[in-house]
Amino acid sequence: MNDARRPSDPDAVATNPAQGRGRSGGRAGNARRTPTSTIEQMPWRLPENTDRPTEPLAEEGVQAIHDGAMRILEDIGIEFLNEEALDLFRQAGCIVEGTNVRMGRDWVMEMVGKAPAQFTLTPRNPDRQITIGGRTILFGNVSSPPNYWDLDHGKMPGTRKHCADLLKLTQYFNCIHFAGGYPVEPVDIHASVRHLDVLHDKLLLTDKVVHAYSLGRERVEDVMEMVKIAGALTEEEFRATPRMYTNINSTSPLKHDIPMIDGCLRLIRRGQAVFVTPFTLAGAMAPVTMAGAVTQSIAEALSAIALFQWVVPGCPCVIGTFTSNVDMKSGAPAFGTPEYMRATQMTGQMARYYGLPLRASGSCAANVPDGQAMWETSNALWSAVQSGTNVVYHAAGWLEGGLIASPAKFVMDCEVIQQIQRYFDPAIIATGPEDVAVDAIAAVGPDGHFFGTPHTQERYTTAFHQPFLSDWRNYEAWDLDGGTWTAARAHNLWKRIVNEFEAPPLDDGIAEDLASFVKRRKAEGGAPTDF
Repeated sequence: MNDARRPSDPDAVATNPAQGRGRSGGRAGNARRTPTSTIEQMPWRLPENTDRPTEPLAEEGVQAIHDGAMRILEDIGIEFLNEEALDLFRQAGCIVEGTNVRMGRDWVMEMVGKAPAQFTLTPRNPDRQITIGGRTILFGNVSSPPNYWDLDHGKMPGTRKHCADLLKLTQYFNCIHFAGGYPVEPVDIHASVRHLDVLHDKLLLTDKVVHAYSLGRERVEDVMEMVKIAGALTEEEFRATPRMYTNINSTSPLKHDIPMIDGCLRLIRRGQAVFVTPFTLAGAMAPVTMAGAVTQSIAEALSAIALFQWVVPGCPCVIGTFTSNVDMKSGAPAFGTPEYMRATQMTGQMARYYGLPLRASGSCAANVPDGQAMWETSNALWSAVQSGTNVVYHAAGWLEGGLIASPAKFVMDCEVIQQIQRYFDPAIIATGPEDVAVDAIAAVGPDGHFFGTPHTQERYTTAFHQPFLSDWRNYEAWDLDGGTWTAARAHNLWKRIVNEFEAPPLDDGIAEDLASFVKRRKAEGGAPTDF
């Protein structure tokens, strides 16, 4: 038996589906029923973060990190392995020595200043258009783990079916606003055609904004063509407004590789969006101090964004933060830590300084969907809120530092995300006469209660957030109903959602065109691989 599920482990006992015979969720008065009626959830909307951001850095701290990043760009330089990028930097007047590129701060700031502070992404269903920037905070699915975990099977390599099930959850939950990369890597599909099959599944199973991995010309160009086909777009329409995006990571420390820069250049030249997210682990790939790690991350991101703005001024770019620390005992990445939270908040300040939208992540180091998984992920999600993040990657379904995708964890994370969305509901902080409720207080006086008052009766169905997964009954009622622990309830619920899932509508002709494109590209060999 998998050690993570041993009966002797209290968390494992709690999450064993054999232990649970209870309900999977309650009613939500402030929500609407989904088409499949599996649960009631909040309607689709783009949440607005109305809180003032947490800003741990004083003005001199912001200036210190900015100056440090500029000194890295001017004096140390960033390695660009992509030959086209090196030629472009030469044309821009930067100092190129081998693969090392140094660039002046004035040029960098001029280029970064061309990037829009806000833009939209419009998928095949225009009703699912999302706004990147401003006060909007968006949540996306887990992306790219090689492994899958559920209560029935434990940990295993990802498959196309696992990937499709997670895509169904991505579509089903209204609090998930975009479909990131593969929610789990389907290793049962050959790498040469994997992008074709997964994007085909994604465009059939979701109508939300999709993503292309920048892993070679063929993959990027194929995905762009498939997005065009799914949206019934001409080339002119595709280029006119961003329809999709890519996310790239620098190779920390101080390096950008060949295919990721190539993919970004291809996308921006056709009007699409790019997210640049250095993956800087303090103590391993970056200085052990959080200020040093953030400074390095800013320099790595701005070097690429400046290049893209020089090539296509005004192209939509997002600066990403994925700065955390390692366990200094083992070297393993840690997420959702106090240091991670502060680094995210600090990067949020820097993103506002540069006028760029910000991407962060929901992440954890836990191996199963237990208490550790939820406190680490909650820390990560709330640090995104505190930092003024606009796009939260990996918001639902992430485990083991990004090595596992879990459908039960996906459901559990959506419970937290809906709480965050409710937190920003303006109704909670309304202060009109009926909200301040002096007349109701006077009517009840010191000896009554508010349960039966007209003020309460008129509002009780929508007054408070109602969860779909949490169980608020007392212990005896919960135990009598089977004593089902949270992960088991989530496990039962995701299976119901997948079994009852209805794909979003797609014109038959468009579906045929997509299938024909995939068939043709497969016959042509797809994308080259090393094996």
